[in-house]
Amino acid sequence: MANLRFAAGMQRLIPFLGYHHILMFLIVAGIILLSLLLAGCSSTSPGIPNIFLISLYYQHYPPSFDPAQVDPGVTTAIANIVGQAQLEVRVGYFGICINPDGGSFLCSNNASSLASQVSVDQDPLNLIWVASTFKDSIVFPYLIIVAMILAFICFILLATFPGWHEETDERGSERDVKPFPSRPVSQVALALIFVASVFVLVSVLWQHTASVAASTIAQDLGNGSVKSGVGTTAMILGWFGFALFIIVTIGLLVMILSISLLDRLTDD
Repeated sequence: MANLRFAAGMQRLIPFLGYHHILMFLIVAGIILLSLLLAGCSSTSPGIPNIFLISLYYQHYPPSFDPAQVDPGVTTAIANIVGQAQLEVRVGYFGICINPDGGSFLCSNNASSLASQVSVDQDPLNLIWVASTFKDSIVFPYLIIVAMILAFICFILLATFPGWHEETDERGSERDVKPFPSRPVSQVALALIFVASVFVLVSVLWQHTASVAASTIAQDLGNGSVKSGVGTTAMILGWFGFALFIIVTIGLLVMILSISLLDRLTDD
């Protein structure tokens, strides 16, 4: 019985869902993804330490040798310094997480407080300091924040679009009518979501390039004793957020062009 009532309710609701409601849903989904990206490594909440831009960790492995190395034997000295350390450091936009001994993560936006909780033997090469330098000097989250604000304003503008309502025609019968949205409002919404998409694209490209470069350099410097990696989850969140904003941009552009075409056909 409950299922029948739910189905009946959905049948009454679906006809009143407009095209702009789908765009609003996509905007909300994009904002949520970008919010998760920014929240990475900011706390020890489940899943949050797994959202990181770059990770650095101690691990012994066969070092790589190259004729460009002036002193290949330095890998042995580094290995002796590292010893049995197994600390892992993960960097997010607003926080750093460390795992000193393979247990649970400790997260904070203050690298000094994290460093005070580990011994010299656990972080002999100062990976926490390296991660903090990466976060403070290279990571730039503010374009994403501005993009989210612009997308939210676009969401509010889309919420002003007229929906279905009943009108009485000349014969006295009622019919469902949905007027076209305001063209200036549609154009402003398009401009906002387009700028937001560009900002997210720049930020994600910056994030991807900087993370890969820092990861490669850190691993080469700790050749044989330090490994690094780029956060796959963070990359997916960033690119999916950008893709959703682009879909909204294209959707709004198609809507505006379609309304303009209908207006011209009606005038003719």
